[in-house]
Amino acid sequence: VQLQASGGGLVQAGGSLRLSCAASGRTFSTYALGWFRQAPGKEREFVAVINWGGNTNYADSVKGRFTISRDNAKNTVYLQMNSLKLEDTAVYYCAAAWGLATTTARAEYQYWGQGTQVTVSS
Repeated sequence: VQLQASGGGLVQAGGSLRLSCAASGRTFSTYALGWFRQAPGKEREFVAVINWGGNTNYADSVKGRFTISRDNAKNTVYLQMNSLKLEDTAVYYCAAAWGLATTTARAEYQYWGQGTQVTVSS
């Protein structure tokens, strides 16, 4: 699976951004697709995941603000980010985990895209 993330940028606190991740290669439907993020000096952390059936899981820090969705016809997963906070600043990575589990564990993801920078300013 090849993953190509896009949509990052600079936004003011309280604003919104939508990230996209286009997948190609293996059968898209057999993978759960997730987003992780890594801030400077911090570990890469789970943000959200969605499986083929549309089941989702979110980190507590983004619940109610972020929404993950996928378009199986376009092999694309999205992350709509609203009410952005300074602490959301990070490089965001999309990733694919084989199977239907909405796993939050980084080690469960076999494929990773390049990151896209999200910077939230005051």
